[in-house]
Amino acid sequence: MYAKVGPEGATLERVTVTPAPAAPPTTVRAGLGLALVAALGFSTLGIWGKLAGRVGLDSFSVLAWRFGLVALALLPLAGRELTWRQRRPLLGVGLLYALATTCYFGALSRITAGATGLLLYLAPAFVILFAWLLGRRPDAAKLGAVALAALGLGLVVGIPGAGDRDPLGLGLGAGAGALYAAYLLASERWLSGVPPLASTGHMALVAGLYFAALAAGTGTLHVPTTAAQWGVIVGMAALATLVAVPALYGAVERLGAARASLIGTLEPLFTVLLTFLILAEPLRPAVLLGGALILAGAVLAQRGNRSAP
Repeated sequence: MYAKVGPEGATLERVTVTPAPAAPPTTVRAGLGLALVAALGFSTLGIWGKLAGRVGLDSFSVLAWRFGLVALALLPLAGRELTWRQRRPLLGVGLLYALATTCYFGALSRITAGATGLLLYLAPAFVILFAWLLGRRPDAAKLGAVALAALGLGLVVGIPGAGDRDPLGLGLGAGAGALYAAYLLASERWLSGVPPLASTGHMALVAGLYFAALAAGTGTLHVPTTAAQWGVIVGMAALATLVAVPALYGAVERLGAARASLIGTLEPLFTVLLTFLILAEPLRPAVLLGGALILAGAVLAQRGNRSAP
């Protein structure tokens, strides 16, 4: 509260300045639930990726089919009422996601999967950095949450080793994290008020066309010919896209990009647990400790100011 003073020094009125209201508890709980659903859905990508290689599917081709099927399923049903002016930012968000994915796969071809995952999941740090550059100062809780998540990720995905010194690979991995952070911030800013299914359909359209062009350019765009190949593509489209992407958009709208991205660092932990349960891959004790640190970071992030990045 402060007093507004007239030209002669007389007090004219008192004006009360109040902070923006915090999100209602039900909204926060819904956002947390959606963020967990998104993390679990995206965590299946690791399994689908392993299965895709086993059934003879190329990365760019399977991504083209994944997003193409989602676009065909959603665009006739959602977003028909949107104007071209409303659609343009949705297409931009889709391009950011496609570019982040391209950098991710480029990094995988040059450095280890652990190092690539660690760089990708530095996205929360990039979200906070970009938001800070835009004038939104981070609070201590989110900075602490990023530190805990980074330590936990190092234990879950592994610390980069001697084989992770390729400059281009490291640059592509960092680019994937930075572009994914930009994708989340753009989603927070441009997709507010847009139905999540409409946003997902437009993102999938851009990503599908982009990866179809890449697959065609590399001679790897093929029509699946077996039930196993179609099963992998449909599973990836359903769980890791139709379920995960709208849930992510809903979480970003309710929690903000930073909180949602910090909960997203649970994805590699979920992936390791799923591969243990489904593919019978060994579970290292360090993964459990790393998972505990990531969970602690996600909990700490919820104590921060919602208006902060």
